Amino acid sequence: MTAQSKIKVDFATGNLSGHPLEQSVRTISDMKGYYLDERARQSLHPKQVVYRVQIADAARQGEEGGLLLGTTFIEPGLVGDEYFMTKGHFHRHRNRGEYYITVAGTGALILMDETRRTAFETMSPGSVHYIPFNTAHRVANTGESVLAFLACWPSDAGHDYEVIASRGFSGRLRKINGVATLIEEP
Repeated sequence: MTAQSKIKVDFATGNLSGHPLEQSVRTISDMKGYYLDERARQSLHPKQVVYRVQIADAARQGEEGGLLLGTTFIEPGLVGDEYFMTKGHFHRHRNRGEYYITVAGTGALILMDETRRTAFETMSPGSVHYIPFNTAHRVANTGESVLAFLACWPSDAGHDYEVIASRGFSGRLRKINGVATLIEEP
């Protein structure tokens, strides 16, 4: 048995506090290759924060049988007509699922199965989303304020960002006539 973590969740904001806690930040310069309009991405300040992640690492990533808890905060913004979004990933162990629970803001959970079929679900405070195994996932902020959501996943799931970095998603969530629209890519 491991020592109990001392983590607290602010359910109004999604902010985690306590120990052990890991934090990471993704800026617009970290997102090279993820947006269709590279010129628009380059026009933004390279240190512009797109999203940040907090992880309560009580079970230690990679440890079989544990669960991890995290919060992702995505800033509002656009790169061309694409919303600020996470990089997206499959799990390294493809047979692992995950839950997302929206606490603040509005957005879209974009899902892509291994046949590259893409769909999205609207996220708003209180919405709960199950991400099935064998499914890539990313989240876009479609609102005017920070989108915050809690996530819970198996500690040994891992993240496979490489396949998304090289092949992308088969659909892009774009703002078309003011509406979040999933546009399939050839």
